[in-house]
Amino acid sequence: MMRRLGVVLILLCGDAAAVRAQAPRVHDLPLRPETIHWGYYDAKLPAALRVASGDQVRVETMIAGGLQRLRLAGVPDSDIPESLKAVEQRVTERGPGAHPMSGPIFVEGAQPGDVLAVRILAIDYLHHFGVNAFSPGSGVLADEYPYAGLKLLRWSAGATSVQFAPGIVLPLAPFFGSIGVAPSPLTGRISSRPPGYHGGNLDNKDLVVGSILYLPVHVPGALLSIGDGHAMQGDGEVTGTALETSLRGTFEVRVIKGARQKWPRAETPTHYIAMGLSEDLDEASRLAVREMVEFLMTEKKLSREDAYILCALAGDLHVTQAVDATKGVHVTMAKSFFNR
Repeated sequence: MMRRLGVVLILLCGDAAAVRAQAPRVHDLPLRPETIHWGYYDAKLPAALRVASGDQVRVETMIAGGLQRLRLAGVPDSDIPESLKAVEQRVTERGPGAHPMSGPIFVEGAQPGDVLAVRILAIDYLHHFGVNAFSPGSGVLADEYPYAGLKLLRWSAGATSVQFAPGIVLPLAPFFGSIGVAPSPLTGRISSRPPGYHGGNLDNKDLVVGSILYLPVHVPGALLSIGDGHAMQGDGEVTGTALETSLRGTFEVRVIKGARQKWPRAETPTHYIAMGLSEDLDEASRLAVREMVEFLMTEKKLSREDAYILCALAGDLHVTQAVDATKGVHVTMAKSFFNR
Protein backbone atom coordinates (compact mmCIF):
# COMPACT_ATOMS: atom_id res chain seq x y z
CA MET A 1 0.00 0.00 0.00
CA MET A 2 2.76 2.46 0.97
CA ARG A 3 4.65 1.60 -2.19
CA ARG A 4 1.58 2.36 -4.33
CA LEU A 5 1.05 5.64 -2.45
CA GLY A 6 4.66 6.57 -3.06
CA VAL A 7 4.28 5.90 -6.79
CA VAL A 8 1.15 8.07 -6.91
CA LEU A 9 2.92 10.93 -5.11
CA ILE A 10 5.86 10.71 -7.52
CA LEU A 11 3.50 10.81 -10.50
CA LEU A 12 1.59 13.77 -9.06
CA CYS A 13 4.81 15.65 -8.35
CA GLY A 14 6.01 14.87 -11.84
CA ASP A 15 2.76 16.18 -13.35
CA ALA A 16 3.00 19.36 -11.26
CA ALA A 17 6.59 19.91 -12.41
CA ALA A 18 5.50 19.41 -16.03
CA VAL A 19 2.73 21.99 -15.62
CA ARG A 20 5.23 24.47 -14.13
CA ALA A 21 7.65 23.80 -16.97
CA GLN A 22 4.94 24.44 -19.56
CA ALA A 23 3.58 27.60 -17.89
CA PRO A 24 4.62 30.76 -19.71
CA ARG A 25 7.21 32.96 -18.04
CA VAL A 26 6.32 36.57 -17.30
CA HIS A 27 9.11 39.06 -18.01
CA ASP A 28 9.39 42.76 -17.17
CA LEU A 29 10.72 45.48 -19.46
CA PRO A 30 10.68 48.59 -17.24
CA LEU A 31 11.06 52.09 -18.62
CA ARG A 32 14.78 52.85 -18.41
CA PRO A 33 17.21 54.69 -20.70
CA GLU A 34 18.87 51.39 -21.68
CA THR A 35 15.53 49.90 -22.84
CA ILE A 36 14.62 52.82 -25.15
CA HIS A 37 15.48 53.52 -28.79
CA TRP A 38 14.01 56.87 -29.75
CA GLY A 39 12.43 57.48 -33.13
CA TYR A 40 13.47 54.48 -35.23
CA TYR A 41 13.37 50.75 -35.95
CA ASP A 42 16.64 49.03 -36.83
CA ALA A 43 17.58 45.37 -37.38
CA LYS A 44 21.03 46.06 -35.89
CA LEU A 45 19.73 47.00 -32.44
CA PRO A 46 20.83 44.69 -29.61
CA ALA A 47 17.98 43.01 -27.75
CA ALA A 48 16.86 44.61 -24.50
CA LEU A 49 15.16 41.35 -23.49
CA ARG A 50 15.02 37.74 -24.72
CA VAL A 51 11.86 35.65 -24.29
CA ALA A 52 10.48 32.31 -25.50
CA SER A 53 7.50 31.90 -27.76
CA GLY A 54 4.41 31.81 -25.55
CA ASP A 55 5.94 33.99 -22.82
CA GLN A 56 4.37 37.16 -21.48
CA VAL A 57 6.05 40.56 -21.18
CA ARG A 58 5.08 43.59 -19.10
CA VAL A 59 6.32 46.65 -20.99
CA GLU A 60 6.46 50.27 -19.82
CA THR A 61 6.43 52.99 -22.49
CA MET A 62 6.98 56.73 -22.61
CA ILE A 63 4.78 59.42 -24.16
CA ALA A 64 5.59 60.23 -27.80
CA GLY A 65 7.73 63.32 -28.27
CA GLY A 66 9.05 63.26 -24.74
CA LEU A 67 8.20 65.65 -21.94
CA GLN A 68 8.20 68.99 -23.76
CA ARG A 69 4.47 69.01 -24.57
CA LEU A 70 3.54 67.94 -21.04
CA ARG A 71 5.53 70.81 -19.58
CA LEU A 72 4.19 73.31 -22.12
CA ALA A 73 0.67 72.15 -21.23
CA GLY A 74 1.32 73.04 -17.60
CA VAL A 75 2.07 69.66 -16.01
CA PRO A 76 4.21 70.32 -12.92
CA ASP A 77 7.47 68.43 -12.69
CA SER A 78 6.28 66.72 -9.52
CA ASP A 79 3.51 64.96 -11.49
CA ILE A 80 5.90 63.42 -14.02
CA PRO A 81 7.24 59.95 -13.08
CA GLU A 82 10.98 59.80 -12.43
CA SER A 83 11.42 57.04 -15.04
CA LEU A 84 10.25 59.43 -17.78
CA LYS A 85 12.64 62.13 -16.60
CA ALA A 86 15.58 59.69 -16.65
CA VAL A 87 14.84 58.68 -20.25
CA GLU A 88 14.40 62.31 -21.28
CA GLN A 89 17.79 63.25 -19.80
CA ARG A 90 19.89 60.27 -20.84
CA VAL A 91 18.59 59.15 -24.26
CA THR A 92 20.18 61.72 -26.54
CA GLU A 93 20.30 59.73 -29.81
CA ARG A 94 16.91 60.50 -31.30
CA GLY A 95 15.01 60.56 -34.55
CA PRO A 96 14.07 60.75 -37.24
CA GLY A 97 10.72 59.88 -35.60
CA ALA A 98 9.30 61.23 -32.34
CA HIS A 99 8.50 57.97 -30.55
CA PRO A 100 10.53 56.56 -27.63
CA MET A 101 10.25 52.82 -28.35
CA SER A 102 10.64 50.17 -25.62
CA GLY A 103 12.66 47.16 -26.67
CA PRO A 104 13.59 45.46 -28.82
CA ILE A 105 12.42 42.08 -27.54
CA PHE A 106 14.09 39.02 -29.07
CA VAL A 107 11.63 36.11 -29.38
CA GLU A 108 13.35 32.73 -29.50
CA GLY A 109 12.59 30.69 -32.61
CA ALA A 110 11.28 33.57 -34.73
CA GLN A 111 12.78 33.55 -38.22
CA PRO A 112 12.12 35.39 -41.48
CA GLY A 113 9.01 33.91 -43.07
CA ASP A 114 7.32 33.37 -39.71
CA VAL A 115 4.64 35.55 -38.11
CA LEU A 116 4.78 37.01 -34.60
CA ALA A 117 1.39 37.02 -32.85
CA VAL A 118 1.26 39.77 -30.21
CA ARG A 119 -1.74 39.32 -27.90
CA ILE A 120 -2.63 42.37 -25.76
CA LEU A 121 -3.55 41.12 -22.29
CA ALA A 122 -3.68 44.30 -20.19
CA ILE A 123 -3.11 48.06 -20.44
CA ASP A 124 -2.63 50.56 -17.62
CA TYR A 125 -1.43 54.17 -17.27
CA LEU A 126 1.91 55.37 -15.92
CA HIS A 127 0.26 58.76 -15.25
CA HIS A 128 -3.35 59.92 -15.42
CA PHE A 129 -3.11 62.76 -17.92
CA GLY A 130 -2.42 63.17 -21.62
CA VAL A 131 -2.14 65.79 -24.34
CA ASN A 132 -3.36 66.32 -27.86
CA ALA A 133 -1.44 68.76 -30.00
CA PHE A 134 -1.18 70.15 -33.49
CA SER A 135 1.66 72.17 -34.92
CA PRO A 136 2.08 74.33 -38.04
CA GLY A 137 2.12 72.18 -41.16
CA SER A 138 0.78 69.05 -39.44
CA GLY A 139 -2.55 67.28 -39.53
CA VAL A 140 -5.32 67.02 -42.11
CA LEU A 141 -6.10 70.77 -42.00
CA ALA A 142 -2.48 71.94 -41.89
CA ASP A 143 -3.11 74.96 -44.15
CA GLU A 144 -6.00 76.14 -41.96
CA TYR A 145 -4.04 75.97 -38.70
CA PRO A 146 -0.71 77.75 -39.36
CA TYR A 147 -0.09 77.87 -35.62
CA ALA A 148 0.25 75.37 -32.75
CA GLY A 149 -2.40 74.12 -30.35
CA LEU A 150 -2.21 72.02 -27.20
CA LYS A 151 -4.83 70.56 -24.85
CA LEU A 152 -4.19 68.76 -21.57
CA LEU A 153 -6.76 66.31 -20.21
CA ARG A 154 -6.67 64.73 -16.75
CA TRP A 155 -8.60 61.79 -15.34
CA SER A 156 -8.65 60.01 -12.00
CA ALA A 157 -7.19 56.56 -11.31
CA GLY A 158 -9.64 53.87 -12.37
CA ALA A 159 -11.67 56.27 -14.54
CA THR A 160 -13.23 55.02 -17.77
CA SER A 161 -13.94 58.49 -19.17
CA VAL A 162 -12.49 61.99 -19.24
CA GLN A 163 -14.12 65.42 -19.44
CA PHE A 164 -13.09 67.22 -22.63
CA ALA A 165 -15.07 70.38 -21.87
CA PRO A 166 -18.18 71.25 -19.85
CA GLY A 167 -20.93 68.96 -21.11
CA ILE A 168 -18.55 66.80 -23.22
CA VAL A 169 -17.37 63.51 -21.71
CA LEU A 170 -15.28 61.05 -23.75
CA PRO A 171 -14.69 57.33 -23.09
CA LEU A 172 -11.11 56.33 -22.43
CA ALA A 173 -9.91 53.49 -24.67
CA PRO A 174 -6.14 53.04 -24.23
CA PHE A 175 -4.00 51.38 -26.89
CA PHE A 176 -0.44 51.41 -28.20
CA GLY A 177 -0.06 53.43 -31.39
CA SER A 178 3.18 51.70 -32.36
CA ILE A 179 3.84 47.95 -32.16
CA GLY A 180 6.37 46.69 -34.67
CA VAL A 181 9.24 44.38 -35.49
CA ALA A 182 12.61 45.18 -37.04
CA PRO A 183 12.57 45.75 -40.79
CA SER A 184 14.80 43.82 -43.15
CA PRO A 185 18.52 44.55 -42.62
CA LEU A 186 18.61 45.68 -46.26
CA THR A 187 16.27 48.54 -45.35
CA GLY A 188 18.56 49.95 -42.69
CA ARG A 189 17.31 52.27 -39.97
CA ILE A 190 13.79 53.59 -40.59
CA SER A 191 11.75 56.31 -38.92
CA SER A 192 9.20 55.38 -36.28
CA ARG A 193 6.74 57.82 -37.83
CA PRO A 194 5.29 56.03 -40.89
CA PRO A 195 3.86 52.51 -40.48
CA GLY A 196 4.83 49.80 -42.93
CA TYR A 197 5.25 46.10 -43.56
CA HIS A 198 6.99 45.90 -40.18
CA GLY A 199 3.90 47.27 -38.41
CA GLY A 200 5.14 50.19 -36.35
CA ASN A 201 3.08 53.37 -36.03
CA LEU A 202 -0.23 51.80 -37.09
CA ASP A 203 -2.33 54.05 -34.80
CA ASN A 204 -5.16 51.51 -34.98
CA LYS A 205 -7.54 52.27 -32.11
CA ASP A 206 -9.12 48.80 -32.37
CA LEU A 207 -5.98 47.19 -30.92
CA VAL A 208 -7.24 47.30 -27.34
CA VAL A 209 -7.09 44.62 -24.63
CA GLY A 210 -8.08 41.24 -26.04
CA SER A 211 -6.77 41.97 -29.54
CA ILE A 212 -3.99 40.15 -31.39
CA LEU A 213 -1.64 41.82 -33.87
CA TYR A 214 0.03 39.53 -36.43
CA LEU A 215 3.35 40.84 -37.75
CA PRO A 216 5.52 39.27 -40.47
CA VAL A 217 9.03 38.50 -39.20
CA HIS A 218 12.05 39.83 -41.14
CA VAL A 219 15.02 39.12 -38.86
CA PRO A 220 15.92 36.33 -36.42
CA GLY A 221 14.16 36.96 -33.12
CA ALA A 222 11.70 39.42 -34.74
CA LEU A 223 13.00 42.27 -32.46
CA LEU A 224 9.64 43.54 -31.23
CA SER A 225 9.34 47.15 -30.03
CA ILE A 226 6.36 48.90 -28.44
CA GLY A 227 5.52 52.56 -27.77
CA ASP A 228 3.33 55.59 -28.53
CA GLY A 229 0.75 55.15 -25.77
CA HIS A 230 -2.70 56.63 -26.41
CA ALA A 231 -5.54 57.06 -23.92
CA MET A 232 -7.97 57.42 -26.82
CA GLN A 233 -8.09 58.42 -30.49
CA GLY A 234 -10.57 58.90 -33.30
CA ASP A 235 -10.09 57.06 -36.58
CA GLY A 236 -7.84 59.21 -38.76
CA GLU A 237 -5.87 60.90 -35.95
CA VAL A 238 -6.58 64.13 -37.83
CA THR A 239 -4.40 66.56 -35.84
CA GLY A 240 -1.44 64.19 -36.07
CA THR A 241 -1.70 63.14 -32.42
CA ALA A 242 -4.09 61.20 -30.20
CA LEU A 243 -4.56 61.68 -26.46
CA GLU A 244 -0.86 61.01 -25.95
CA THR A 245 0.16 59.40 -22.65
CA SER A 246 2.51 56.81 -21.12
CA LEU A 247 1.28 53.23 -20.80
CA ARG A 248 2.19 49.91 -19.27
CA GLY A 249 1.05 46.85 -21.22
CA THR A 250 1.15 43.10 -20.78
CA PHE A 251 1.62 41.08 -23.97
CA GLU A 252 1.84 37.44 -24.94
CA VAL A 253 4.20 36.80 -27.85
CA ARG A 254 3.93 33.65 -29.93
CA VAL A 255 5.73 32.52 -33.09
CA ILE A 256 3.64 31.10 -35.94
CA LYS A 257 6.04 29.14 -38.10
CA GLY A 258 6.06 29.48 -41.87
CA ALA A 259 2.98 31.70 -42.15
CA ARG A 260 4.62 33.95 -44.79
CA GLN A 261 2.29 36.90 -44.27
CA LYS A 262 3.11 40.08 -46.23
CA TRP A 263 1.41 42.82 -44.19
CA PRO A 264 0.23 43.30 -40.60
CA ARG A 265 -3.14 41.79 -39.72
CA ALA A 266 -5.10 41.71 -36.48
CA GLU A 267 -8.15 40.43 -34.72
CA THR A 268 -10.19 41.75 -31.83
CA PRO A 269 -12.54 39.67 -29.68
CA THR A 270 -15.30 40.50 -32.20
CA HIS A 271 -13.66 41.26 -35.58
CA TYR A 272 -10.98 40.26 -38.06
CA ILE A 273 -8.86 43.16 -39.37
CA ALA A 274 -6.83 43.54 -42.57
CA MET A 275 -4.65 46.60 -43.12
CA GLY A 276 -3.44 48.66 -46.04
CA LEU A 277 -0.62 51.21 -45.83
CA SER A 278 0.43 53.64 -48.54
CA GLU A 279 1.16 57.31 -49.12
CA ASP A 280 -1.91 57.24 -51.37
CA LEU A 281 -5.23 56.72 -49.57
CA ASP A 282 -6.79 54.94 -52.57
CA GLU A 283 -3.90 52.51 -52.74
CA ALA A 284 -4.11 51.93 -48.98
CA SER A 285 -7.79 51.03 -49.47
CA ARG A 286 -6.93 48.60 -52.27
CA LEU A 287 -4.23 46.95 -50.18
CA ALA A 288 -6.57 46.56 -47.19
CA VAL A 289 -9.31 44.94 -49.30
CA ARG A 290 -6.78 42.72 -51.07
CA GLU A 291 -5.44 41.55 -47.69
CA MET A 292 -8.95 40.76 -46.45
CA VAL A 293 -9.66 38.82 -49.65
CA GLU A 294 -6.45 36.86 -49.10
CA PHE A 295 -7.41 36.18 -45.47
CA LEU A 296 -10.88 34.94 -46.46
CA MET A 297 -9.44 32.68 -49.14
CA THR A 298 -6.70 31.25 -46.90
CA GLU A 299 -8.44 31.03 -43.53
CA LYS A 300 -12.14 30.72 -44.48
CA LYS A 301 -11.61 28.73 -47.71
CA LEU A 302 -13.70 31.05 -49.90
CA SER A 303 -13.18 31.41 -53.62
CA ARG A 304 -11.50 34.61 -54.77
CA GLU A 305 -14.81 35.84 -56.18
CA ASP A 306 -16.87 35.06 -53.07
CA ALA A 307 -14.23 36.65 -50.83
CA TYR A 308 -14.42 39.90 -52.81
CA ILE A 309 -18.22 39.90 -52.71
CA LEU A 310 -18.25 39.24 -48.96
CA CYS A 311 -16.01 42.27 -48.47
CA ALA A 312 -18.63 44.37 -50.24
CA LEU A 313 -21.52 42.96 -48.20
CA ALA A 314 -19.99 42.65 -44.75
CA GLY A 315 -16.61 44.44 -44.67
CA ASP A 316 -16.21 47.97 -43.29
CA LEU A 317 -13.40 50.26 -44.37
CA HIS A 318 -11.97 52.67 -41.78
CA VAL A 319 -9.34 55.36 -42.23
CA THR A 320 -6.87 54.34 -39.54
CA GLN A 321 -4.83 57.48 -39.95
CA ALA A 322 -4.70 60.26 -42.52
CA VAL A 323 -1.39 61.69 -41.28
CA ASP A 324 2.21 60.48 -40.72
CA ALA A 325 2.95 60.57 -44.49
CA THR A 326 1.83 56.95 -44.91
CA LYS A 327 -1.95 56.68 -44.84
CA GLY A 328 -3.64 53.73 -43.16
CA VAL A 329 -6.88 51.95 -44.01
CA HIS A 330 -8.21 48.88 -42.25
CA VAL A 331 -11.07 46.56 -43.15
CA THR A 332 -13.04 44.96 -40.33
CA MET A 333 -15.13 41.80 -40.68
CA ALA A 334 -17.33 40.59 -37.80
CA LYS A 335 -16.49 37.13 -36.46
CA SER A 336 -20.19 36.54 -35.84
CA PHE A 337 -20.68 36.02 -39.59
CA PHE A 338 -18.73 32.76 -39.45
CA ASN A 339 -19.75 29.46 -37.88
CA ARG A 340 -16.13 28.24 -37.86
